[in-house]
Amino acid sequence: MSTLQGLCKQYLQVCQESNQPENPFIAHMLREADKDNIMLTKRLTLKIAGNNCLVPVQKITDEDLHMLVCILSKNIFITGLDLRYNVLTDVGAKHIAKFLQENSSLRYLNLMFNEIGTSGAELIAKALHRNEALLYLRMTGNKIRNKGGMYFASMLQVNSTLEKLDLGDCDLGTQSLVAMATVLNQNKAIKAVSLNRPILYSQEEDTTIHIALMLKNNSCLVELHLCKHEIKNFGVERLCEALYENCSLKYLDLSCNKVTRDGVKFLGELLKRNKTLEILDLHSNRIEDDGAIYLSEALALYNGTLQALAVASNNISGKGLLALSDALKTNTVLSYIYIWGNKFDEATCMAFSDLLKTGRLKPNCTDVDPYEVDGHIYLAELSHGLKKHYYWTPSYGPAVNKDANASLAIGAVSEHL
Repeated sequence: MSTLQGLCKQYLQVCQESNQPENPFIAHMLREADKDNIMLTKRLTLKIAGNNCLVPVQKITDEDLHMLVCILSKNIFITGLDLRYNVLTDVGAKHIAKFLQENSSLRYLNLMFNEIGTSGAELIAKALHRNEALLYLRMTGNKIRNKGGMYFASMLQVNSTLEKLDLGDCDLGTQSLVAMATVLNQNKAIKAVSLNRPILYSQEEDTTIHIALMLKNNSCLVELHLCKHEIKNFGVERLCEALYENCSLKYLDLSCNKVTRDGVKFLGELLKRNKTLEILDLHSNRIEDDGAIYLSEALALYNGTLQALAVASNNISGKGLLALSDALKTNTVLSYIYIWGNKFDEATCMAFSDLLKTGRLKPNCTDVDPYEVDGHIYLAELSHGLKKHYYWTPSYGPAVNKDANASLAIGAVSEHL
């Protein structure tokens, strides 16, 4: 089958030959891809996301996927495949696994929020034992559970190509997290890993301890996402101890945990000496004024590498927010700061308004925008952040909005590598 025929025509032909009904949504998206790549010369990410709001969507089933991969295996210019928010199951995972075994051009695969379970995870992980092309795999939201996580940990013992792996919201358990941490002691390829929102039953923070031990030995990991990990001050202390010996990590995500001012004290001490960390995400913890002051002292006087700090929704009041604004006046490297969801008084509103007026803080590098009513300054929320579009992307506007996804602008690890 010739690639000069166009993806849509190839798809319709395969459906006809297999006596399978065509999926009009797939046909439409392939037709759009043909328009975008009319000369069939440039690399293309095929986006067939089931949450598309601009066209009628018939979500992709396992049978639809079978027809789709039949044509993709013969089109080497397809280097990315986005199948998020569809209804793919373990049967669909079998087709994906076969495709990964045969394909040598796919670099990016997004299977976010489908219905793939443990069996599907096993198939995909085993296919990656032999795949030497894929750089970024996103399994976010597929309930592969603890056993599925173990399959991916085993895969990382063999695979030396994959650079970014997202297993967030996959219901991983303690055993699979410990296995992932153990494997990452040796894996030299993975640059970014997301282990967000596991299902943990212990309050002992065993998984955090193992991840901290991994950070002492790993010299390749650039991004680490530990959102919703039930991390407390003890866990933060262990992570900080490890990061004194780590020279590669640039992006640490500790958002939506149970970190208080005592835990942030360890982070403040770390920032005084760390020369690597560029992005620190602490949003939706409870660091309060004292925690903000610990961070401010480190940033104002010692740290010259951190570029982005997220402390939104941390129960910080005027005292702590003013300390952060003062730190920005002396620290010329910190360029992105996110503070929405805290307690703004008038002095705070004035301070951040002045930072924006003087140009010290750019409007697209924070999540607040000042406005005046009856002679008083207030702050409004902007849809800016480090990863606002982690779970979704807007229907309109640029494909990659760097104001809403500043972590991509800073460039720890690029979205599609």
